[in-house]
Amino acid sequence: MISKLKKQIERSVLALATSKNNKPHQIAVACVKVLGNNLIITDNFMKDTKKNIKSNGNISLIFWTNKGYELKGNAKYYSSGKWLNFVKNLKENKSYKPKGAIIIKINKIKKLK
Repeated sequence: MISKLKKQIERSVLALATSKNNKPHQIAVACVKVLGNNLIITDNFMKDTKKNIKSNGNISLIFWTNKGYELKGNAKYYSSGKWLNFVKNLKENKSYKPKGAIIIKINKIKKLK
């Protein structure tokens, strides 16, 4: 199903929720790419999100166009290697210096009413 939502995901601003020690943290993310069942998000300014993902990889994302969707999955943070190079080469990051890449394996998609 994620392949059917690819264009919507890549054109939307998504709300990304993480947690650490049962304390939720939310941010908005705009530079999101879909590769297979994975999402790739650039870290340009994510201090707390980075810490939370390293401590607890369970995440939730919400986005909406004319319908809303909640995506749940497991995230891993990469501060070097092929995924960091991937986000550094995205045209959306041309004027930034990405610090890392977040790879999220989506395991549940729920339509919101």
